[in-house]
Amino acid sequence: MKKEISLLELAKITNSKLVGDPSKVISSVNPLDVADERDASFLSNPKYLDAMKNSSAGVICIDPATKLIDQKNFLVSDNPSRTFQQIAELIFDDESLKTGFSGIHASAVIHESAVIAKDVIIGPSVVIDQGVTIESGTIIHALCSIGPKVVIGKDCVIHSNVSIREASLIGNRVTLQPGCVIGSCGFGFTTSAEGNHTKLMQIGNVIIEDDVEIGANTTIDRARFKSTLIRKGTKIDNLVQIGHNVEVGKNNIIVSQAGIAGSAKFGDNVFLGGQSGVIGHVEVADNVKIATRGGISKSISEPGIYGGGPAQKLSDFNKQQVHMRKIEKYAKKIEELEKRLSSLEIIQN
Repeated sequence: MKKEISLLELAKITNSKLVGDPSKVISSVNPLDVADERDASFLSNPKYLDAMKNSSAGVICIDPATKLIDQKNFLVSDNPSRTFQQIAELIFDDESLKTGFSGIHASAVIHESAVIAKDVIIGPSVVIDQGVTIESGTIIHALCSIGPKVVIGKDCVIHSNVSIREASLIGNRVTLQPGCVIGSCGFGFTTSAEGNHTKLMQIGNVIIEDDVEIGANTTIDRARFKSTLIRKGTKIDNLVQIGHNVEVGKNNIIVSQAGIAGSAKFGDNVFLGGQSGVIGHVEVADNVKIATRGGISKSISEPGIYGGGPAQKLSDFNKQQVHMRKIEKYAKKIEELEKRLSSLEIIQN
């Protein structure tokens, strides 16, 4: 159910500066180009300035550097995207979208040795193996599989079809999106002289610290001996593969279809763009950003923005790309110069 909230209330709740009519009521949210007078919208990119000027939105969330427009309402804050998100969550706080189940569903299969807090919600057809511990406030949705000796902390949300394999340790306030797999076998084999592959035992685990979110269908392999580690506050997108013994630092952002090979180590506040690849046993320093489709083939020790494969400083990569776009022109120029050089050699002879 939608709520109706005045701009005066929104300004207080979001800690924003209101410019405009405090009695104006907002009941929905929409992009700038389709918003009407009952909608909140936001500007986070200067390329949409024209859309903002022409928008009919009842209020627009902006930053202090954006020029105000007469006859429009604004909520000014340092992070307009976050302000807009707060408004959306206030307006669409819909109980009908939350699970209708409470307690432990009758179809759940739970080993007698599992220790489960009283207020945990366990949905239909969940399987919980021996020695599992689940702390208070956690919700486990339908069709999840929780392996032996898994520990899940407080206020976690485990969405449907998630598999958490043996001995994984999940911190507090962790969100696992549908279909992700935590603690699958690391990809390790020995190969005989005849070319036959024999699987290496993966007897380690996965540790996910507090406030981490793992996207849908992402896989995180357990370590061969010790732990694959995802540190506090990291957010991982859908369809990401993280290999065994990888260590991901605090507050990393890892975007969809990225792949990190075994034993790579990331520092804090690393950003890994979509479809990026990281070879095994490399280290990446704090505050490194890798552009989309970047390839890390050796350790990066300096903070900064990198791109390309192998990854290099983004400014150098961009210069190379400019030259690559002109390669046909360069080739023709070289052909012309070779012809002129040949004619000069004939004349000299």
